[in-house]
Amino acid sequence: MQRLKNQFNLILTAFGFFTRIPIPKNIAFSQSNLNKCNRYLPIVGYVVGAICGLIYITLSQLLPHSVSILLSMASSILLTGAFHEDGFADVCDAFGGGWTKEKILTIMKDSRIGAYGAVGIILLLFTKFSSLDAIPSNKIVIALIAAHVLSRLMAVSTMHSLSYVREDETSKSKPITKSLHSKEILIAFFISLPVLFLFNDLRILLVIIPLILSKYLLERYFKKWIGGYTGDCLGTIQQVTELVVYLTILSIIHMDASNNPFNQLFK
Repeated sequence: MQRLKNQFNLILTAFGFFTRIPIPKNIAFSQSNLNKCNRYLPIVGYVVGAICGLIYITLSQLLPHSVSILLSMASSILLTGAFHEDGFADVCDAFGGGWTKEKILTIMKDSRIGAYGAVGIILLLFTKFSSLDAIPSNKIVIALIAAHVLSRLMAVSTMHSLSYVREDETSKSKPITKSLHSKEILIAFFISLPVLFLFNDLRILLVIIPLILSKYLLERYFKKWIGGYTGDCLGTIQQVTELVVYLTILSIIHMDASNNPFNQLFK
């Protein structure tokens, strides 16, 4: 019983750190708990995606599809406090303006947003909106849930495959970005797996290829320039792979519309 309570506390810790959803005040934010709670990041994805989907469904009864999509995206940003979007913007600024590891890490610590960050986040959000706006309304909810779950799984897996490069107290994400054991990755994987069955379409398995490829390329890039990852790098992986899920779903829908013979392999 105590073990289950400890795991539930870790889930609440994940919500307390990665979202603005209120949790009980007695949950301890120790460094150990903040590190262990990463295994439950996909659960955060389920909840954030479901809330965004519910907001879309509700608003779509009153407003046009595109406006409902935009407000659903805004709710995601509010729910997470733009935690991951901020990381993406910081990475754009740091890798766009820095040419050494020291310079890149210094720029990432700067809370101000620069030209690279501003352009990057605008393009990212616009592409997300355009992708979601093109997805049929009856698939929006499962697309949102799948993207939020799988993108967080990719971020968790990076904590295992790369080393954390900040060991100084100036890092705003230090407590949550230590290396994870294989056990944590397996837990996160099995939590995420059911989301693929929401589609009732075997072609959704194709999402695995671009997800792994985009994560690999980002990890390779981070390792080349700074030797590992930071919290901002994790936010970038989450944001980019979230978009990858939307684009993959859109590609599958496009294959349906074009009567692509490749579809027959999955029917």
